[in-house]
Amino acid sequence: MIVKEEFLSKLRRYFDLNLYEVKLWAALLSRGVSTAGELSDIANVPRSRSYDVLESLEKKGFVIAKIGKPIKYLTVPPSEVVERVKKNMRFNAEEKVKRLDSLKNSEVLGELETLHTQGIELVEPSELSGALRGRHNLYNHLDLAIKNAKKSVTLMTTTQGLLRKIEGLKSTLEAVKKKGVQIRIAAPITKEAKSAVKEMKGIADIRHVNHVKARFCIVDGKDLTFMVLDDQDVHPTYDVGIWVNTPFFASAVEDLFNSNWSDMKPAEKFLK
Repeated sequence: MIVKEEFLSKLRRYFDLNLYEVKLWAALLSRGVSTAGELSDIANVPRSRSYDVLESLEKKGFVIAKIGKPIKYLTVPPSEVVERVKKNMRFNAEEKVKRLDSLKNSEVLGELETLHTQGIELVEPSELSGALRGRHNLYNHLDLAIKNAKKSVTLMTTTQGLLRKIEGLKSTLEAVKKKGVQIRIAAPITKEAKSAVKEMKGIADIRHVNHVKARFCIVDGKDLTFMVLDDQDVHPTYDVGIWVNTPFFASAVEDLFNSNWSDMKPAEKFLK
């Protein structure tokens, strides 16, 4: 049996298996039914490992062990394997979420928060900065920063950035708005953003900006996150942001924003 390494890599990624597991599974699929020894030879997997690897595949629902000696293994149809893997993933994810939810009021979380508070007290303000790589990490950071807002959230972004932020951060923005936080967003408003702007009515003051192209978020005039690349020219996984917690710089950027804010046209009027 000759199976390309690229194909085995795809199997590992899609089904979350190790190298020995995908080799033995592919070997069994090519035979339909076989013994551990035969599969070991076909897949080039050490015999000493074949039995425990096949047992693992059996527990995961990929193969069936036939009764008899020597033990033979029967393959499960791939389409059924996909459904079983999906079911197991959902179950495992739900269990992990429940376990994490149980931490909310536990001593463990209390101790972690204490450690964090004590550690932060020892950190110099100049140390509260960092680079954020990948748009997923950027949005996780923005979500946390906005959740901690007490007074204001100021966002400047692109048209596509506006759509992404409304999709990914709307619930967080809505929650802080209910706490009295002022939310302002500046972005190039196009017809494409019309429905998104309507969704944010009563949550954020959104205005059209045409000549300035920038991507940043300022929270409470002191916490600044700015993206250094044009989102039209960079793949999401290579997007980069810089986070700094500095009232001096953040307030200066916000002052520049404020000087242009009054000249920006409200999004609703611009779209009429």
